Amino acid sequence: MDLSVFATPEAWISLITLIFLEIVLGVDNLVFISITTNRLPEEKQHIGRKLGLAGALLMRIVFLCFASYLVHMTAPLFTIDLGPYSHGFSIRDLVLLVGGAYLIYKGVSELREMLKLTEVKAAHSEEHKALHLITLPQAVGTIMVMDLVFSIDSVITAVGMADHLIIMIIAVMLAVILMMVFIDPISDFINGHPEMKMLALTFIVAIGALLVIDSAGFHTGIELLHMPLEKLMVYFAMVFCIVLELVQMRYSKNLAAWQKECWKADPEAQMEKMRVEMLGETQRDEAAKE
Repeated sequence: MDLSVFATPEAWISLITLIFLEIVLGVDNLVFISITTNRLPEEKQHIGRKLGLAGALLMRIVFLCFASYLVHMTAPLFTIDLGPYSHGFSIRDLVLLVGGAYLIYKGVSELREMLKLTEVKAAHSEEHKALHLITLPQAVGTIMVMDLVFSIDSVITAVGMADHLIIMIIAVMLAVILMMVFIDPISDFINGHPEMKMLALTFIVAIGALLVIDSAGFHTGIELLHMPLEKLMVYFAMVFCIVLELVQMRYSKNLAAWQKECWKADPEAQMEKMRVEMLGETQRDEAAKE
């Protein structure tokens, strides 16, 4: 192992940039891991997340060791020519197509389960809970298979940015270790707030749609910070929605605290206010019926 490459500032700049990009490109993987391990029994969710990330790390290192073969993954296997639409599908495109389709299916099905209150029912019924849960091998296996999809672009980015395998492997290892540190708080936060989980599932569906569109050859070809413009737009929209939701959550928390203080200060006035509000709602309902 030749560590003399780190004697140059270019190597350190490349390493730091790669770590940052691996973390950013791994956000969708973190969300998927959080949603998948949520179906594990509570006592196994922690180990499931760690094993999932460990498997992801192993898959990416193997990918990097065969980096020279990644070039051939972008060579067209066959071409579909339908008049104005013509695109040569490579191994990369097929993997993205299947993985993107699965992410769309996974996100939509999980959203449907949320709207059916499956998790709420599972908390009050052992029968529903048994139907909702999966095993640890199933969860880790699903995460590792899907990491094939998530890692293709990040590994290709690493190969394009760094000239030395050791830099790529160290960047991937440090990025995954950082994700291991934060995966539990992120997962607990997503699972503890239904509105955030819905946003995460919507994000998964959007990423799946991007992968399908990319595999079909529909993309701008514009890159910023070594990331496709389309993915950056989805990330920006997601961050905007999360910030908006956090502001709304803070407002609701402050409002609840203020109402609690008002109730303690003058409970009789609050009771009268509630009575007036309920009376007003009843009158509105009667007027609507008429």
